[in-house]
Amino acid sequence: MIRNATVPLPAELTGLLNDLVRRLDGLATHEPLVALKALTDLRYVIAWSGQDAAYELDALDMPLKDVAAALDTSETAARAYLDDCGFVDDRPVLRSLVVQDACPAL
Repeated sequence: MIRNATVPLPAELTGLLNDLVRRLDGLATHEPLVALKALTDLRYVIAWSGQDAAYELDALDMPLKDVAAALDTSETAARAYLDDCGFVDDRPVLRSLVVQDACPAL
């Protein structure tokens, strides 16, 4: 389920993600509202953690080409990932805006 990239995920995290996918698939079929609530909560976690990771990459002055290589993707896609995590035009935006945009219900 979880694709490989140049930066390998620890086996424990890969297992956790695969288990999450299986559980969400089951919930989507049998308890779709619970699945949607879980996905809403995950969007919040992704926004929060993603912004932290993007800030760290910025603090390390990691070039976009290195981010793209590590994620096994193009620089355009890597830029989109960083933008989704709260970076716009290479400037971090306020965490509250990112979290609010990612999870308007929160």
